[in-house]
Amino acid sequence: MSQIPAEVAALNLRPASECRYDAVSLGEVMLRLDPGEGRIRTARSFRAWEGGGEYNVTRGLRRAFGLRGAVVTALADNEIGRLVEDFILQGGLDTEFVRWVPYDGIGRGVRNGLNFTERGFGVRGAVGVSDRGNTAASQLRAEDVDWDKLFGDHGVRWLHTGGIYAALSETSAETVIAAVTAAKKHGTVVSYDLNYRPSLWKAIGGQAKAQEVNREIAQHIDVMIGNEEDFTASLGFEVEGVDENLSSLEVDKFAAMIEQAAAAFPNFKVIGTTMRTVHTASINDWGAIAWSRATGVVQATHRERLEILDRVGGGDSFASGLIYGLLDGQPLQTAVEYGAAHGALAMTTPGDTTMVTKAEVLKLAGGGGARVDR
Repeated sequence: MSQIPAEVAALNLRPASECRYDAVSLGEVMLRLDPGEGRIRTARSFRAWEGGGEYNVTRGLRRAFGLRGAVVTALADNEIGRLVEDFILQGGLDTEFVRWVPYDGIGRGVRNGLNFTERGFGVRGAVGVSDRGNTAASQLRAEDVDWDKLFGDHGVRWLHTGGIYAALSETSAETVIAAVTAAKKHGTVVSYDLNYRPSLWKAIGGQAKAQEVNREIAQHIDVMIGNEEDFTASLGFEVEGVDENLSSLEVDKFAAMIEQAAAAFPNFKVIGTTMRTVHTASINDWGAIAWSRATGVVQATHRERLEILDRVGGGDSFASGLIYGLLDGQPLQTAVEYGAAHGALAMTTPGDTTMVTKAEVLKLAGGGGARVDR
């Protein structure tokens, strides 16, 4: 039997045979309404998808990599909620831990989240307009979920949640804390994507509040994920010369930021981040790096001038590829290649969620190209 890489051994993963689920996500699942190649402001029809920063990760682990997954969320019990449920079921995730909240007829007390998203093209950037105030997921409280049943009776190898969900309300941050605490109690590995969104924090304290909340949550996290902006805005780590368009030539600068984060939070066992330089909405440089105490910083293949159809969900697909590699017992270098390849492929199709196969990810991660497969 091959030796388990030190960075994987440090995670102390529960055996799959002891767990019903390989991965579970805690977060809001919204209905995404997409005008295709057009604009939201002039659309006469929309294509419906589902999506959510935390949900997308476990859905990717199920659909692309064949793992067993579930989602913890809440939905208002009306036709929109049932449509979202139908998407979740098509995505292959167990809905046992979806809390259904009675609907009052007009959404005064509770509603389901909507996300209007246009992809952008060339010099026109992507645009997202969320309509998610007072949603069922934002009102989900810690006591609404039987954490001991989920993590203890059923068993979960990996929990994923993130900063989008934590920003939805005061109670959502408390629910995250309860979830990660319960997960750790039962030996579940916990990952968290910082996913800083200024629009979510601006009415509840801005960046200062984001740092307060995320630094508290960070104390419970094994695998921290984010892009270059996230670590500055959400955790307060800064390195001179690092900005939102971090290039491959500046990896050493961002590596220094990662080292700061690892020193401040000794509980971090792995840190992963995407890096992109935005040339246009449809042309980005795309790459990723990861860190563990055993390996230091490792870098994935850097793909310059990657053509993108729909960038939404690229970071989530990076996270699911990285997590799959670690769950599969791969070295961190391989896991970060899986993540970067999965993210790159996911951005070639519309919608938040992956349409990629494991074989395609492994082919691209191994150096394969876009020649026709016959």
